[in-house]
Amino acid sequence: MSKLVSINQNVSDLVGLAQASNQKAQLALYDMFSAKMLGVCRQYIKDLQFAEDVMITAFHKALQNIHKYEPYGSFEGWLRRIMVRECISYLRIQKNKFNVVEIGDYYFSQAATTSDYSTSELIQNAIDQLPVGCKTIFNLYVIEGYKHREIADLLSVSVGTSKSQLAHAKKLLKNTLSQLNLKDNGTR
Repeated sequence: MSKLVSINQNVSDLVGLAQASNQKAQLALYDMFSAKMLGVCRQYIKDLQFAEDVMITAFHKALQNIHKYEPYGSFEGWLRRIMVRECISYLRIQKNKFNVVEIGDYYFSQAATTSDYSTSELIQNAIDQLPVGCKTIFNLYVIEGYKHREIADLLSVSVGTSKSQLAHAKKLLKNTLSQLNLKDNGTR
């Protein structure tokens, strides 16, 4: 318990120093949270290099606006929201921004077996292969805990679109993961 208090106190101290434009404190916050925030960006952006670029841009924005952070919630949560919003901004810029796919058959481009990956890599690979709209809504709802109304407002889509894309994402993931399991068990 005392270790947790010490870590939280350390983050609070670093945030206070960073708000006073202390560059060493800003670097320490970056070092402390960059790996976890890259993981957040990676959930939305398949290509690691682009995910890193987005993470760095989001960190820059966070540090520029750190004076707006108020310690009512965790700093990590505040930073995570900035990362998610930056990922969404990046995806909007891309050519295929939030294409809504028709609910129907969608085949994944690359077949992998569970012997090729760990379970978490397998799941991440299946999520990466989702259409952009489905993937984004799946991550916002399942991973980040947003409600459909919040997703609709954030992405400028209807609540119905958010719900249908989530259902479609779950269906695609279920089908992909069950196919991989069948292939590994030799029953297919």
